[in-house]
Amino acid sequence: MVAGDPRFFRRTGPHRLAAVAAACGAPEPAQADQPIAGVAPLQSAGPDEVSFLDNRRYLDELAATRAGAVILHPDLAARVPAGCTALPTANPYAGWARVAALFHPEPPARPGAHPTAVVDPAAVVDASAEIGPLAVVRARAEIGPRCRIGPAAVIGEGVVLGPDCRIGAHASLSHALVGARVYVYPGARIGQEGFGFATTETGFLTVPQLGRVILEDDVEVGANSTIDRGSAQDTVIGAGSRLDNLVQIGHNVRLGRCCVIVAQAGISGSTVLEDFVMVAGQAGMTGHLRIGRRARIGAQAGVMADVPDGAEVVGSPAMPVKEFFRQVATLRRLAAGRAGMASGKKAGESG
Repeated sequence: MVAGDPRFFRRTGPHRLAAVAAACGAPEPAQADQPIAGVAPLQSAGPDEVSFLDNRRYLDELAATRAGAVILHPDLAARVPAGCTALPTANPYAGWARVAALFHPEPPARPGAHPTAVVDPAAVVDASAEIGPLAVVRARAEIGPRCRIGPAAVIGEGVVLGPDCRIGAHASLSHALVGARVYVYPGARIGQEGFGFATTETGFLTVPQLGRVILEDDVEVGANSTIDRGSAQDTVIGAGSRLDNLVQIGHNVRLGRCCVIVAQAGISGSTVLEDFVMVAGQAGMTGHLRIGRRARIGAQAGVMADVPDGAEVVGSPAMPVKEFFRQVATLRRLAAGRAGMASGKKAGESG
């Protein structure tokens, strides 16, 4: 396995082992001047590469690794093999993230607009921003310093992007105010009309959606995800939140800080998620709910009522984890009992 194929990933280095240790928060090792050329998994790392261990299931791989250094928890530092330097840190995975970014930083913006891009004269584009091929930046849009607008992306009228944003290929943003360091992955749709209509005797009447989408600092929106603008209020994605691919956020939804929404989850209009909520894949929530701080919603859960702070719910309709598994155990016992009765009855009939 090749980590950081140079055809796709920019590489820096080699770096001194002291710099690698500093990046991951480990004490400076005795071999501070040892050159490290890159990062690699335990199984394939060589003597000039750094790896990491964050799961005890891979202790056998640690024992056999040829890596020059390994980022791991202090409790496991004594387990590194001879010739390998331990880089102990309390959070090995975060340390690995920082070290990987040291060797493979995001490429900087290439200032200027591609000749095929369409930038309205009434748009305000910072001179350090990059506007990719066939991208469209419409009137009164504001593109902040060092932003990167990908190929065929569309930035709608009046949209504001703060500094260091990345907008992926074919993404579109309208009716949106975007903070700093926001990453919108390819194909995402942000700011389109919410699903709002009135029912009349002759059919449906579309209700104008007059709100906006607010993406606060350090938000990431996964590929092909959709975030509807508000109806009269704003749809808000709180600072540091992460949306996976194929997530649907309805109008007027408000996410707090550092929420995590996993692929194919859907949140209906006017639902509020407080800080640090985690929503697993394919979960769905009806509208006008409040999901408490640090609540956890299990995969494929159907949430139809408010969830208190710190609760963990699963199932459809969603219920507390312990209650759900009690019900599952009861059903299994009932099913086993009925199967035993049926087999006993058959034995009696055959006798």
